[in-house]
Amino acid sequence: MSLFRGFAKQVVLGQAVRDGILNGVNILADAVQVTLGPKGRNVMIEQGFGPPRITKDGVTVARAIELE
Repeated sequence: MSLFRGFAKQVVLGQAVRDGILNGVNILADAVQVTLGPKGRNVMIEQGFGPPRITKDGVTVARAIELE
């Protein structure tokens, strides 16, 4: 019995995968870097319900990002 049964849907290898991962990391870094340092700015996070959340916390910003 495999421990990974039902989890792996597709195995993809190659340069296209590395480029996709790098693109995702760059998107995340661009969103988080504006919150860093003494001159860090606020970020508004749209939520599915209620008012948008305004935060200066990079971890909260990183957790709110969903990539495909």
